Amino acid sequence: MKKSAIAFAFVAMTGVSSLALADYPVMDMVASKIIQKYQTATCQQLWEEKAAGKKPPSQREQDAIAMLRSDDQMRAAFFQKISAPIVSKMFECGMIP
Repeated sequence: MKKSAIAFAFVAMTGVSSLALADYPVMDMVASKIIQKYQTATCQQLWEEKAAGKKPPSQREQDAIAMLRSDDQMRAAFFQKISAPIVSKMFECGMIP
């Protein structure tokens, strides 16, 4: 009985998270672009970018940040989508312990 309840909860959570991502097509495109950047960049490129320092965000980036700040659910969906690929790449490159 417990196994079926756990399986149902997992399926329900997966379905809900998929629906949340589908509700934000612009956020999904932005997240995909960020994920692609990290997946295609070499560790050397990421280290050089980090050493160069933070550049000011473009107007488009500022608009995206404003959208994420104004919508808690969108922000949660965004972080859920980008966290694993970015942290994984940073770990591979020795940027985090």
